[in-house]
Amino acid sequence: MNRMFGFALMAVFFFLIDLYVWQAIKIVMRSTTLSTQRIIGFGFWGLTVFSILSIIAIFTYMPMSAPVKASFRTFLMAGIFILYISKVFSVLVLIIDDLIRFGKWVVSFFQGDSASVQVATDALQPAVEKISRSEFLAKSALAVGGLHAGGMAWGILSGAHDYRVRNVTLRIKNLPKQFDGMKIAQLSDIHSGSFFNKTAVKGGVEMLMKEKPDMFFFTGDLVNNIAPEVKDYIDIFSKIKAPLGTFSTLGNHDYGDYTQWESPEKKIQNLKDLMNAHKTMGWDLLMDEHRAVKVDGESIGILGIQNWGAGNFAKYGNLAKAQQNAHDLPVKLLLSHDPSHWRNQVLDKHKDIDVAFAGHTHGMQYGVELGNFKWSPVQLRYKEWAGLYEENDQKLYVNRGFGYLGYPGRLGILPEIAIFELKVG
Repeated sequence: MNRMFGFALMAVFFFLIDLYVWQAIKIVMRSTTLSTQRIIGFGFWGLTVFSILSIIAIFTYMPMSAPVKASFRTFLMAGIFILYISKVFSVLVLIIDDLIRFGKWVVSFFQGDSASVQVATDALQPAVEKISRSEFLAKSALAVGGLHAGGMAWGILSGAHDYRVRNVTLRIKNLPKQFDGMKIAQLSDIHSGSFFNKTAVKGGVEMLMKEKPDMFFFTGDLVNNIAPEVKDYIDIFSKIKAPLGTFSTLGNHDYGDYTQWESPEKKIQNLKDLMNAHKTMGWDLLMDEHRAVKVDGESIGILGIQNWGAGNFAKYGNLAKAQQNAHDLPVKLLLSHDPSHWRNQVLDKHKDIDVAFAGHTHGMQYGVELGNFKWSPVQLRYKEWAGLYEENDQKLYVNRGFGYLGYPGRLGILPEIAIFELKVG
């Protein structure tokens, strides 16, 4: 019953958006022939029906646990998402004209007869002038929506694998001089179940290895939902090597929590298979534990916890457990998938954590980054969502992610390979 109600609300929402956009299309095409108008109308409303039926099919006949249909499901959902988010942009432009009309109506309502005279005067204006304004706004609305749709399509064709190496210097107090100048590479949010270009993924790994890192960190979400998603990419990611260690941790998507399982045992086995994938690739998966990395008699600590996220996200991680027997290490670097963990637990309760490395947000795969300016809708949900943050000598770096989820592309917020240089601070 709840699902049917949700589908009904979705259908009403889609219909209202399309109805609004359809008014603009009617204005733009009124100079065309009647047969052309009918063809456009059939195509427009036919696409609306197809979109609604597709979403119903996706959530009833194409479960996330069906890897054979994963890529088709992803692109179908992406197409519908791009279509309607772009129509929303068109609607925002169309609302401008409606707000102007509403404002005039309010003024006329309170001004009485004098307003009636003004309205009558407006009515005497040449009809072509009013048509021009409506037509201009209609064309502008459709152009804005079209440009946005084109941008998101470009984000799939180009942005999805437009990997960017970001170099970051981390100054750390008490860093042993033996570690000064050390390079750490970080990837996060691979989401192998979403990939559609294996050659491009291989190229991204090669970019990372050209940086010759001393250590490698992976901060969670190797898959979208199930362990078999990574099978075809194990040979690629196993090429990531670092002389002082390759360390990894789990993200919220790695546990299989977002799909249905035939039995609890199958879900448990899925997690075991995923953990074995880390081992096969040569990654040291840290499950609420730590490692001491030693160079010339001095050591620093690498801590890794299971997923811990604020709000409704899973809280499997246990940082206190990872800290056991690590208190003598002069520097501690933490791998924790969700950046909300840093503010909720690390800053107040674990002040000896020097730097935390996270991912999770993807920068929403959508936004703007120009120089030091960055913006994404995801910042409405996360205070720390991309790049380096610092508070009271403790640092957090939020990786923008290597892969993508849902929308199979990136617009403005590009996939990231982070390279850190440790310096005595």
